[in-house]
Amino acid sequence: MKRVGSLALSPDGKRAAVVVTEYDVAKNEGQGDIWVIATDGSGASRFTTGATTESSPVWSPCGERLAFIAKRDGDEKTQVYIMPVDGGEAVRVTNMPLGVSNLKWAGHKVFFISEVLPGYEGKLDSMKAELDRRKESKVSAKATEVRLYRYWDHWLTDGTVQHLFSVECKGGKGGAVTDLTPGWNRFFTDSGDLEFDVSPDAKEAVFSALEFGAPYDSLVNDIYLLGIGKDGPGAIRNITPENPADDLSPRYTPDGKYILYGMQRIVGFYGDRVRLVRYDRATGEKTVLTEGWDRSPSGWVAAEDGKTICFAAEDRAAASLFSIGIGGGPVREIYRGGSNGGVEITRDGELIFLHNELAAPNEVYSVRLNGKGLRKLTSFNDELLAGLGLGTVENVTYEGFGGADVQMYVLYPPGFDPAKEWPLLILVHGGPHGIFGDEFHYRWNAQVFAAPGYVTAMVNFHGSSSFGQDFTDAITGEHGRKPFEDVMRAADYLVSRGFVDGKRMAVAGGSYGGYLVSWIGTQTDRFACLINHAGVFDLCTQFGSDVTFGRERSYGGTPWTNLEDVIRWSPAHNMSRYVTPTLVVQGERDYRVPAGNALEIYGMLGEKGVPAKLLYYPDENHWVLKPQNSIQWYGEFHEWLARWIGAGPED
Repeated sequence: MKRVGSLALSPDGKRAAVVVTEYDVAKNEGQGDIWVIATDGSGASRFTTGATTESSPVWSPCGERLAFIAKRDGDEKTQVYIMPVDGGEAVRVTNMPLGVSNLKWAGHKVFFISEVLPGYEGKLDSMKAELDRRKESKVSAKATEVRLYRYWDHWLTDGTVQHLFSVECKGGKGGAVTDLTPGWNRFFTDSGDLEFDVSPDAKEAVFSALEFGAPYDSLVNDIYLLGIGKDGPGAIRNITPENPADDLSPRYTPDGKYILYGMQRIVGFYGDRVRLVRYDRATGEKTVLTEGWDRSPSGWVAAEDGKTICFAAEDRAAASLFSIGIGGGPVREIYRGGSNGGVEITRDGELIFLHNELAAPNEVYSVRLNGKGLRKLTSFNDELLAGLGLGTVENVTYEGFGGADVQMYVLYPPGFDPAKEWPLLILVHGGPHGIFGDEFHYRWNAQVFAAPGYVTAMVNFHGSSSFGQDFTDAITGEHGRKPFEDVMRAADYLVSRGFVDGKRMAVAGGSYGGYLVSWIGTQTDRFACLINHAGVFDLCTQFGSDVTFGRERSYGGTPWTNLEDVIRWSPAHNMSRYVTPTLVVQGERDYRVPAGNALEIYGMLGEKGVPAKLLYYPDENHWVLKPQNSIQWYGEFHEWLARWIGAGPED
């Protein structure tokens, strides 16, 4: 599959740039190129070619040039390049020792992020020399005294932090590079990353950042303003100190009057719904626009006329498109179905966005603000898809825990015959506050799972997002109870319809989904096998995760204040009844769910004599990403199912 992402609309709205990534299995790597698409549907053309990957395209305000990130000949790290849209050579305009990310173009400057060593600001040659010295050191120890010391798959102990920079780019050439956050010596977010935007006149930047620095006892984000004058950066000012919870994703409106950002109200709870807030730059007044709407907007963007805001939001297991007036009012659904994002708005009021669904990967689409005139603008994967036999999808609502409505997608394998009995594969998503949506998921692709002959059910159990805040928060302090019942009732429902063989059923999940798989194993022997990918097994061990903030609320306590309640829902502490054969998958570089979880359950199953297999990737993180590893992962997944529940209907 060609993977389409990083949509960027030209200032006149007539063209859009996207990154299209193709994978070479033999080389075990992917390569991304930028394509330019006509938004009237007249075609697309490749903008960059060659052996390097280009990413993060942004348009110049005049629309004549694109800036992008690449690591080309002679570059040790990724740098900013600028290239004329209608032809010409790319020009490198930065030479940052630790590379660049997150481009924005405003005025005559391209803004970007680069890591620095505090104390070496403005001394890039000295910083490079120090980095080379550290690279040659034979000492491998990591040392820290702060709460944030590693994130996802890398350590945060090397002393570097991100800074915001700008580079002059008049006439398509590079100029002076300016550090806009000199002296900044702490992480912006728990991942260390900086999320920012720049005002249309390039005189101000806005970003979200942790309200306190080391030792990072609080991981709450606020919104900060940074003045940008002719002589360099001005003071940094917090504009959301009154909100005790997270403020996030600030973005200027095209007219520069407002900043739009997201606000949560529950401290340490990522599943709290996001409210869209409008900040008036002239008066400082804040207006919550979506207080009465029980969903979470994301990716908001305002129309150029300043009247309408558009965004995506999870709603009933889809990621649909919505709009609201700049002054608030009712939220209006523009387009429902599939998973949509990367929304941009043309001057003519047309939305350009990325769309995918269970039967097709991302392509670029357009639709008018009134929801009419849907058009598909690209077809990067159409030829490949035409040669595939895909399963059909049913959107089902059944009675789950306590009689509540629970939604799931049921994907039927190619050639499905309801008169026969088929093996059942139930998929449970991670989070737990997320969804298995109408989405073409590359790492957990339901079509691939169903293809050998499995009825595949994707259950959005209690705790899932997109069904309202009460449903999302319904499992706080008791992670296993309601989701377990929802999965069992999903199996009952599908068996009752006559086409599922109740003796050939399996459950698979990753992260929290792996937790739920393990919990199911401790509670019932009804399933013939289980697959646990990067699953939480020991809730106490999760206090060694990369992010521990908020776990007390999620688990109903901590091991030192309320141990009994924590281990009540911990599979590691409830293993006496576990007898189901289990495939355990783990990446060694997974710091979100540390590898000890996988080794612990595999060790316990071995000691108990339960059939089990450990699939361990020393070079992968929470996800299996390398092409050859991914293919092997799918093969092991299918082999385990075939061993215990077969494939296809029995003769």
